[in-house]
This record gives sequence, C-alpha cells and structure tokens, in this order.
Amino acid sequence: MQYVRWFSEIGAADVGAVGGKNASLGEMYRELSAEGVRVPNGFAVTAQAYRHTLDQAGAWPRLHEVLDALNADDVDDLAQRAQQAREIVYAAPLPADLADEIRQAHRRLVAEYGERASFAVRSSATAEDLPGASFAGQHETFLNIGGEARVLDAVRRCFASLFKDRAIAYRVERGFDHFKVLQSVGVMKMVRSDLAASGVIFTLDTDSGFRDVVFVTGAWGLGENVVQGTVDPDEFYVFKPTLRQGRRAVLRRKLGSKEVRMVYAGSAGRETTRNMPVAREDQQRFCLDDEAVLALADAAVKIEDHYSRRAGRPTPMDIEWAQDGLDGELYIVQARPETVASQKVLGMVDEYRLQAQGELRARGRAVGSAVATGRARVVSDVAQLSQFQPGEVLVADTTMPDWGTVMKRAAAVVTNRGGRTCHAAIVARELGIPAVVGCEDATATIRTGDEVTVSCAEGTVGRVYAGRLPFSKTSTDLRALPRPHTRLMVNLGNPDSAFQTALLPTDGVGLARMEFIVAEHIKAHPMALVHPERIGDAKVRTQVERLAHGHASPADYFVRELAEGVGTIAAAFYPKPVIVRMSDFKTNEYASLLGGRWFEPEEANPTIGFRGASRYTHPAYAEGFALECAAMKRVRDGMGLTNVRLMIPFCRRVAEAQAVLQAMAEHGLSRGEKGLEIYVMCEIPNNVIQIDAFARLFDGFSIGSNDLTQLTLGVDRDSQIVAFDFDERDEGVKTLIRQTVEGAHRNGRHVGICGQAPSDYPEMAEYLVELGIDSISLAPDTLLTTLRHVWTVEQRLGRPLREPDANEGRASPLGP
Repeated sequence: MQYVRWFSEIGAADVGAVGGKNASLGEMYRELSAEGVRVPNGFAVTAQAYRHTLDQAGAWPRLHEVLDALNADDVDDLAQRAQQAREIVYAAPLPADLADEIRQAHRRLVAEYGERASFAVRSSATAEDLPGASFAGQHETFLNIGGEARVLDAVRRCFASLFKDRAIAYRVERGFDHFKVLQSVGVMKMVRSDLAASGVIFTLDTDSGFRDVVFVTGAWGLGENVVQGTVDPDEFYVFKPTLRQGRRAVLRRKLGSKEVRMVYAGSAGRETTRNMPVAREDQQRFCLDDEAVLALADAAVKIEDHYSRRAGRPTPMDIEWAQDGLDGELYIVQARPETVASQKVLGMVDEYRLQAQGELRARGRAVGSAVATGRARVVSDVAQLSQFQPGEVLVADTTMPDWGTVMKRAAAVVTNRGGRTCHAAIVARELGIPAVVGCEDATATIRTGDEVTVSCAEGTVGRVYAGRLPFSKTSTDLRALPRPHTRLMVNLGNPDSAFQTALLPTDGVGLARMEFIVAEHIKAHPMALVHPERIGDAKVRTQVERLAHGHASPADYFVRELAEGVGTIAAAFYPKPVIVRMSDFKTNEYASLLGGRWFEPEEANPTIGFRGASRYTHPAYAEGFALECAAMKRVRDGMGLTNVRLMIPFCRRVAEAQAVLQAMAEHGLSRGEKGLEIYVMCEIPNNVIQIDAFARLFDGFSIGSNDLTQLTLGVDRDSQIVAFDFDERDEGVKTLIRQTVEGAHRNGRHVGICGQAPSDYPEMAEYLVELGIDSISLAPDTLLTTLRHVWTVEQRLGRPLREPDANEGRASPLGP
C-alpha cells in the first residue's frame, strides 16, 4: 500500500510520514506490546495521502490566497480565514486509489475486531507531539465511527482540521509554515470508555515539575471531559522509585466530583456525543481501583523509560488512557513528550508573595505559583472573545482549544470548572501565566471590568481577590547557592506543597507535622473514627460516616488518609530523612475536630496538659495512637518510604518514653527494625537534665524552642498578657539549648532544632551554628535567607563547605 501504513510498520522515526501521534502509537504498539503496554491496533493514512488529495484537487493556490494575508492577532480575521481554509480542504475529494486503500485497511480491522466494532479516527499532524511543541486539542478526532463511508468522511474532516483557528495561531506563534505541516490520520479500534472511564497520565507532577511520580487523572466516560475541564476528575499519584522496587501502593489520591460523563448520542456510526449526569453513588467512588492505577503507572513508566532511552535523556510523558467497558481492559491511546513542566529552567526558583490582603472573590485549584493582576473579562460566549484586551484576566466557565489566541494575551485565567490537567491548566502552564480552575462560581462573583488579583502563591488553593494587590517576585538560582556544613531542613505539614518545597536546597524535613494532615484532610477526631457510636449527636455521626464513605471502616479512612499525607511528604524528599512527629494536639484543639468534644476533657491550661506522649498509652487515646502507628507502618512497609523517622513530642519522663516505645513496638514499629529511627522532642527542661537517660532510648533529639522557652521562663505562650516575656533568646533558654547539643553529641546522637527561633531571629541561627548543632529546620520561606546567613557564619568560623551527598538532588529535577 502506498498511502496506508499499519501501526506494526511505523515508529518514532516516521513522524514526517505519519505525524507525531501515529508515530508514537506505532512505536508503542510495535515495541512495548510485549512488555504489557496495551495499545489498540490500527493504521495511519499518511501525510503523503493528504498532499496527494490536495494536489489532485488543485487546492494549494486557493489556500495560499486565504492564508498568506492572515493577521493572526485579529480574532475575527483569523476565524474567517480558518473557516475558508477548512472548507477548501474538506471539499477536496479523496482520490480513488487512496479511498480504495482505506477501505481495504478498514475491512482488515473489522475482521480483527468484529462486525460490530467501531473506530476512532484521529488527526496526527507532522509537527504534532514534538518535544518543543504541543498541538493538543487543536485538530479533530472523531469517535465511534462505523462503516466505510463514515470512516472516509472522518478522514476528510481530519484533513480539514489542520486549519482550526487555534492550530493556525499556534503555528504562527511557533514559526511553523502552514504549507510544510501536513496532516496524517490514524484509524484505530474504538476503546469503549463511554461505558467505563478514561483520563490523562503525566510522568511528573504538572505543577512543580517533580519527576519521581506518575500522576494519573480519570473520570467516567469519554476522555474529552477530562481534557477540556468539563469535570473535576479523580487524581492519583504513584511514586516511581518504590514502584520500581516492587512496592504496589498508591501514594495519594483525591476524589473528584465527576458530575457528568460523556457518552455517545447514537449507535455505532454516529460520532455525536452528549454529557449525562453521573449517579451520586458513582460520583462518590473512584473511577479506578488501586490495581488499575498501578497498572497504568506501570505502563507509564515503561513508556517513559522507552522514550528516554531513544532520546538519550529523561523524557517525561503526557499519556492518554481509556478503559474499555466491553472487555474491561486498560488501553493507552496516545503518548507524547510533556512540553511544559519538563521544559522549565532547572535550578531556578521564582517566589511570589502577596504584600496585602483583599476581599476574596473566588477560590479553586492553583495552577503554577505566580501572581498576576488585571481587569477581568467574563466570557460566557465564544462571540465575546473578540472583545478581549491584552493583559486582562480571562474568566469563563471553561476554556476551549480554539481560545488559544486570546489566552496567550491574558494576564491570568479563572474558570468555574476543570482539574489540574484540563485545557485551561495545560495552556496556562505552557504560557507561564497563573490560573485558578474549578472555582464553581467565578463567573457569578467576578464581573467584567473588575480589577482583580489572581494568586497561585498560597499553596494548592488558588484565590482571586478584589483589586490590584501589591506583590513581590524573587528569583533565585539554586545552583549558585553554597551548601553549608550545618544541615538545613524544613518544617512542613501540608502534603499539597511538598513537591514544590522539595525543589529548595534542603537536607530533608526536620519536622513533618501530623496535626496539619489530621485537621485539614482527615477532619475528624481519631477516637470518633474508632468509636462513632459514642458520638452523642446524630448529625455529627452522619458527617463522620460521610467522610469515611467508601472505606472498610472509619478507622481505615483515618489510616489511609494519614498514610497518604505523610507518604507524599516522604516521597517528595526521598531518600532524604523526613522526621514525622506523632500527633501533638492539645485537648482544646482535639475537641475542635469533628466528633472531638465527646472524647476530650476540658483543661484550664491545655498547653501543659494532656498532650504528646502522655496520650499514647492512656486508655482515653491508646486506640487513636494505634491508628497513627498503623498509618506510619503503612508508609514505611507498604509504600517503602523508609526515609521516614518518627519523633515523640512532649515526653516528660524516662518511664513515659519507655512505655511509648513499648506500645510502638507492639504496633509493629520497633526502633532499629528495618532501619527505623525514633527521635524525641527536647522541649521540657527534664529532657535536658536527663539527656543521657533519654539518649539511651532514642536515636536523636529535636529541640522545640517554643515549648522549651515556655517551660523555662514559666510563660504561657498562648497568653497575650505575658506574651511580651516570651523570648527564645533569653540566656536561660540558650543555656539549655547548649546543654542539649553537648549532651546529644556526648552520647553520639543527632541533634537538631525545629522550633521557630532560627526562622525568626538570625542571631539564634548564628548561635546554633557556633554550638555545632547538626541540623536546623526552618519555615520554607526563610530557608534561602538563613542558608546564606549560615554559610557566612561558617566562613567566619573557618568551617569547610559540605560536599553534596551522593543522592543530592534525588528528590528534585535539579540534578546532582
């Protein structure tokens, strides 16, 4: 055959003949099928067939007449000329020899898959899916096509879609010649995901560029809803290093709302689709089980490894998957190099900070980490796009591929719908502008003409504020920073910011706060999940049951959520140490959790009451502590994240320490077993006085300067009346810190500090360095400033710079 080539006959070297999409499908079908990567069979109508069609129709002069005078910045002119170009191409009949080849190939596919089979007919331009360009969504795809006549018509429509508005504008922007980019078309078995689920996979985290995870998104029905942002999809992360070690565990997951599913509007042969409401029960369950997620992650890693070997360098991938509701199998239906997060300049960190507060107008998912201001333009109809002015903030229900010309002129994008892999998010990342997606009500709360500030610099939640708020931007070249002898770590509680924080030049996490995960993600009191029957309010019991919906038990919900939160932090910094502090809520804080007031006593001074180690073996909380231990065991044993070290807070006496360690061992967390290290907080004067005795029980100490100051000076740090007397720089406090460092070193134990003092006071950081403390753990926003200061102090003391560890940079794309 001259104009048709089967997937088994083509590969990555054939982009010029069959386009990027078909070349990739052929490469995977030919090279990876034996490794378990399932790709539907099909054939490519070559780019030469497209040229042959237009040659026979004499279409080239007419296309030049339409396109040579194009002004791509004029939205109306672009739309008119693009329409004319598509009409010219679609009007060109397929030459008889080409049509005959397509018919023969179609019959062969029907013979393979059966008379009732339908097919996907997909565009594949010769400049598409290249490492430096992404034409995603710019050309047409036709699904569920049955019968020779409809396949032939869909091929002509794909040819014409080379001149979609956005495709033309994108080629102009990237310097592609319209007449040198040709259109190939792929015809492949239709995966009936309308009866199951589909989605997108990235072999990195799309927000931070963190490369050690596979990021899977999915929703019920056809995949267009996920790509276009019509639905909020389910999200899953799988950690590559431990997956390669054979650990079969999902790192983290998030349930999406999935309110609609796209299905076919007619029988096979009709390419029309429509969205149908998703039943509440299906909205509340994940579209993939763990085995399916892991199977997709396996395939994604194999695809990335294959393309990386071909390229001779790491090549993160953007992959589309679909599950067939008829045979139940998972298929890979497209793969291309990821072209946004992987193209970032490695080693550079831009930090944005708002310098004022404003009225909140909308909130959703942050895309990127930047801040932008501008006048809002609410677009409810495509006809309004021509009114859009450069520098405005685009506000819409969702965005479409044809909006690219407008989006590239926007200061920021805000949408009601969509997840982190929707069209708006992908294009915003590519353009380097902030976007807040999935706001639900942005088009109602923001009006055209409003001055707004779009902030993606506050974690994973993006916010839109009224007015133009002042903000700062700081750019740092991490490669130029020295690495001081003193280890600098970070304090971190929010898993959502872990991947981004791990890009900083840290030596790990000195304090991972379990309380943040419990309060913000789990939301319920551990004992309320163990004994929901003891909750004295039916409404609260219902809320607890709703939180735990889909889990084997409420207790299982706690264990999974806590394990995945801690696991995400541990994976971000792997294999650097992550010191996880077991829960240290006070009774008033525990009581504020859902169901908490039925399990907590009232105390006059909770700060020095029933907290920390004293709770762990007490009958009032021992079952809750067992859940904490089960979660940490799942992180270390199930997920394979053995870089997690555990730490006991507010441990008053040696006997109490012994009891806690015994309880942990009974729950499967024995110190020294499988390399487990257990630290203790040094925040009570008795910890310092008896440091030799505590050193026999623990592997290290972390100074909690906040509580140590409180108990040394007798100042309740929560009391505004005496707050002026709370000062970590007091000589008494500094003396206890010095004695702790000396005592730990005398016993050969690690000693660090995780309190607020070195973050707030440069002179305290200097004092700690002079003492020879092993590590200082800081708030992330003070890390770079403190790093420079510590290096200056060490230079004055004559200490040599530390050589990078063998695994330096392992946790980030910065490289060693």
